[in-house]
Amino acid sequence: MRWWAVANFVSNAGTWMQLTVQNLLVLQITGSAAATGLSVSIQAAPGLLLGLAGGAAVDRWPRKVTAAVSQALLGLVAVVTAVLVALDGLDLPVLLALAAVTGLIATVDGPACSLLGNDLVRAQDVPSAIGVGSLVHSAGRLTGAALAGVAVGFLGTAAAYAANGMSFFFVACVIPFLRAARPAEPHGAGTAVAAPGPVAEPVAEENLSAREGLAFFMRRPRLVALAGLNAISALFGRNYSLTLVVLVTGPLAGDAGSFSRVSTVLAVGGIIGAVLGARLRKPSVRLVGLLTFAGALLQVLAGLSPSLAVLLVLVLPMAVAESVGDTAQSTVLQTDPPARMRGRVLGAWSTIRTGWGLAAPPMLGLLMELAGVRATLVAGGLVIAVTVAVAYLLRGRKPSPVIPTPVPAPVLPVRAGLGTAA
Repeated sequence: MRWWAVANFVSNAGTWMQLTVQNLLVLQITGSAAATGLSVSIQAAPGLLLGLAGGAAVDRWPRKVTAAVSQALLGLVAVVTAVLVALDGLDLPVLLALAAVTGLIATVDGPACSLLGNDLVRAQDVPSAIGVGSLVHSAGRLTGAALAGVAVGFLGTAAAYAANGMSFFFVACVIPFLRAARPAEPHGAGTAVAAPGPVAEPVAEENLSAREGLAFFMRRPRLVALAGLNAISALFGRNYSLTLVVLVTGPLAGDAGSFSRVSTVLAVGGIIGAVLGARLRKPSVRLVGLLTFAGALLQVLAGLSPSLAVLLVLVLPMAVAESVGDTAQSTVLQTDPPARMRGRVLGAWSTIRTGWGLAAPPMLGLLMELAGVRATLVAGGLVIAVTVAVAYLLRGRKPSPVIPTPVPAPVLPVRAGLGTAA
């Protein structure tokens, strides 16, 4: 688990080096916020079409081999992109094609790596392992955002892509040496960290198809509620790598270095939130909803920020709320279903989430061009907050009991020897 944490730290640092400069690169090539959002959507598109199949594949294929191969392929795509950027041969169509290939590989890589990390600890330690993964992710984000400014300043944009490619290759080399923990439960016993919720009917898990995995997901009210919260957040907020880069480089008159500082503060808040999230043993959907509401109010204030300094103060609690909510959400997703269904559930989650993930970036990009980035952030935050509040109030209301109107019973004759009529 320690080796896996180190490998993921290196990988996340490389990924955030690339992500920090990727949207800026698209803006430099096209000069359009809508095109920037389109590139994000195209990378997410394969998850909509193949997310279920990717999750089912993870349940069937050897997990270590699957994770190692997918990491190596992601590294190859990043290195190819770095070469094209260095040779000034990267235009918008090529960039979009590479984004689509990355998204295709990620349909398998995401659930494979998530579940591989859980295999390295005892079943009762899975929630803590998820929290450690969130902490490593945030630490990598902090390091990557800081290194991005240095790398781009001294070596150019291609350096961020090259570093990301090397980080993927490092993970692929570590995976063969990982050893699973001794199982703490009998084979096929399901999940040892059972989440509260309705009990699904027994099924023959070995024979479940990808479609039946989606049906299983939709039968779990906790999972459906999480999907709803994530949907409203994705559609009207949380795309900070898109909205904040436009806010910083537009109304706040910043540059790549300014956005790197914003990304660094977001990462610090993510680390704090991951530490708090790692202490959650039984996270609830209500907690995720509360954090979503708080993040929405902070987004409204961020949209009204008069200066970069004020924005930096606001993004810290925004990141804390997002990180704790994500850790709680991941714990529910990875512990609520039976063990042999988790790949399919994560695949279903990828498919469902990608549906609105595809629509959100171009929609936000278009709104920012039409109404401005400030109005987009403020209106989006208000929509999220009002939706969560209304959903909470409706959930708390219980239907009034229906009191039947008494109907006089007919008077029946009593027969001798039979007593009163029943």
